[in-house]
Amino acid sequence: MQQLLFDFISKYISLTDDEKNVLLSLNLFHSVKKGTILLREGQKTNNSYFVLKGCIRSYYLIDGEERTTAFYTEMEAMTPACALSNTPSDYYVSCLEDTMLTISNSDMTEEVNGKFPKFDIMCRMFSAEMLAKQRIDFDEFKTSSPEQRYLNLLQKRPDLLQRVPQHQLASYLGITPQSLSRLRSRLVKK
Repeated sequence: MQQLLFDFISKYISLTDDEKNVLLSLNLFHSVKKGTILLREGQKTNNSYFVLKGCIRSYYLIDGEERTTAFYTEMEAMTPACALSNTPSDYYVSCLEDTMLTISNSDMTEEVNGKFPKFDIMCRMFSAEMLAKQRIDFDEFKTSSPEQRYLNLLQKRPDLLQRVPQHQLASYLGITPQSLSRLRSRLVKK
């Protein structure tokens, strides 16, 4: 798992053995079981998550119904808004599969950036990429029909169809599970 992280980082910066050892000394790597809730509504955290293997999702609980807002799979990062604002979370984050994560916090980031300033550059580049991707995803979601959302999902993240329960996919797409079944049937007939 360590090599997966180092390979990912190498897309942005090169690491010396000393830098790798500093990262390894931080106890970043965590194996988390399917069904584990990493963050609950009302809870505070300063943790950020990076998925090495597995799948996590964020969701709101509204009138007893889960509303999925995002899925994070291999080589994707998630920093809950409450970690930045130091306020209680408005939503949940849970593991949909047995998952291998790095879990870091602002103290760790400051420590690493203090010792190796090039990590700060990498974090800024990665954050800018994530922000741009989220903006594009949000705009696509807001301007598309449920059918277009499903087709976008098929094109961009087909692995989710095998990894995520249908009711969570439907929630993510903003439709009911029954509507998703009808949509799938209609597309198969085309």
